[in-house]
Amino acid sequence: MQQELEQWKEQVFHLWNVAIDYLRQVPLNQLHAFTIVLITTLLLYILRAWKRTKSNTIVLTGLSGSGKTVLFYQLRDGSTHQGTVTSMEPNEDTFILNGEKTKKGKIKPVRIVDVPGHSRLRPKLDEYLPQAAGVVFVVDALDFLPNCRAASEYLYDLLTKGSVVRKKIPLLILCNKTDKVTAHTKEFIRRQLEKEIDKLRSSRSAVSEADVTNEFSLGVSGEPFSFTQCSNKVTTADASGLTGEISQLEEFIREYVKP
Repeated sequence: MQQELEQWKEQVFHLWNVAIDYLRQVPLNQLHAFTIVLITTLLLYILRAWKRTKSNTIVLTGLSGSGKTVLFYQLRDGSTHQGTVTSMEPNEDTFILNGEKTKKGKIKPVRIVDVPGHSRLRPKLDEYLPQAAGVVFVVDALDFLPNCRAASEYLYDLLTKGSVVRKKIPLLILCNKTDKVTAHTKEFIRRQLEKEIDKLRSSRSAVSEADVTNEFSLGVSGEPFSFTQCSNKVTTADASGLTGEISQLEEFIREYVKP
């Protein structure tokens, strides 16, 4: 094995010396031109490879009953699929957004994954996050206050996941069911989530490091928590799955999955 390695080294050094000798014989102006062509070719190759590998996946997540599945069907075919029940398996499909089907020209399909919100099924989220171009965290704006703590805990865990932090995956807090008169505004929901996450941050930091399961911490030490402190971009928007008012959701999707 050692002998083969030495022979391989000798061959590499020989080829290297041959290449150096050849380059020394090339006129300087030709060498410059060759270098420019080589660099340009490499940059074009990298750009094309990057475009091919850029994700078209958007992940829908949130508590059970927040309306994720209705939003999934609205995005896909403009229907509410009345009678849908709480999903026990992810709904997943790749399609052109229903609102874009009448547009002319080539449009890039989007892969939408609706991940169940039940606490026992949330580990499935980890299968899709590394592929996500963006995450939509759906909140029930009508029944928000009773679920504020649970939603904040889920969102805290999501924002401290390594796959989200390292890739700086953008996250949209989508306040669903805002067509109802008694629904809370997105500004109110954002403020309440920030306050609740601030409490969670304090309580979890008091726990011994051995018991903390989150990969990263949130916010700035000594300051009240704000979503602006996150390494990834966090925004809020309104929607109504039942009425089909999902324009802000579609805008978010197309911001990170270009048509």
